[in-house]
Amino acid sequence: MRDLGRVHVESFLEMMSAERGAAANTLQSYERDLDDIRSFLNGRSIRLTEAASADLSAYLVSLASQGFKPSSQARRLAAMRQFYKFLYAEGIRTDDPTGVLDAPKKGRPLPKTMGVEEVGRLLFQAQTEADDPAPGQLQRLRMLALLELLYATGMRVSELVSLPARVLDQEGRFLMIRGKGNKERLVPLSQSAIKALKSYGRLLTAENAVAKEPQESPWLFPAASKEGYLPRQVFARDLKNLAIRAGLTPSLISPHVMRHAFASHLLANGADLRVVQELLGHSDISTTQIYTHVLEERLQQLVQTHHPLAKQAKKHE
Repeated sequence: MRDLGRVHVESFLEMMSAERGAAANTLQSYERDLDDIRSFLNGRSIRLTEAASADLSAYLVSLASQGFKPSSQARRLAAMRQFYKFLYAEGIRTDDPTGVLDAPKKGRPLPKTMGVEEVGRLLFQAQTEADDPAPGQLQRLRMLALLELLYATGMRVSELVSLPARVLDQEGRFLMIRGKGNKERLVPLSQSAIKALKSYGRLLTAENAVAKEPQESPWLFPAASKEGYLPRQVFARDLKNLAIRAGLTPSLISPHVMRHAFASHLLANGADLRVVQELLGHSDISTTQIYTHVLEERLQQLVQTHHPLAKQAKKHE
């Protein structure tokens, strides 16, 4: 009897693309993971569509024995769960063999972040350089706008560099961001971000107007790249150079670290975890829970400050 595993994998990928708007990279990851699982099962003469919980558990054990990190094992398990849920929903299977599988234990490292003072020094350096009217001011204003937007919204760097030019025409303090899976979310802008954006937009328009061959770009941060906008690698490199000029350690600073700083500083100042989840564009609250250490520190401070027994203990010190 012909193994229809590959056919069902293709149907699953089509569903993830059409119904859930999965990105190309996500679909490629699912395909690689499911092909690897299918290869393992074929070696045991088991069809992908007929695998039992014990078979899939044996696959995870094999990954661990090969030295795969818990995070890699968890990703494969996530692919399996999505695939077998699909088979169950389509009536191809009458059960979900992944339901009893446990996720591998993993110690999730805390994200690198920046203190409020460090962010302040970085923004001050960017502002000082942007105020210089010497040649190249547009690039310096661009860096200031990028940083202000990043720290005000916590955008992913890919979302930031690919913002459309129509952002310059909008009024108000909110920005619509199109994130993973083409999902849109509304994020507020700070006054300093709005100011930096307008300054950059004015000079960009002025320089385009005097160009010999003005080109209307659909992007907010146009560049001579394949995509037509500023490559994230270029922004990351320029950010590290700015950090050096601000007297900061460049290896500890990146666009992603700035995103973590945005989330950490919000939570430290009383923001709700669910709100931060929405602002970051996380589809699952578990992704945002890497910041629970910030909440724990805040709760400890609240208890030490406001609990009557803590106050009494301070009086006796």
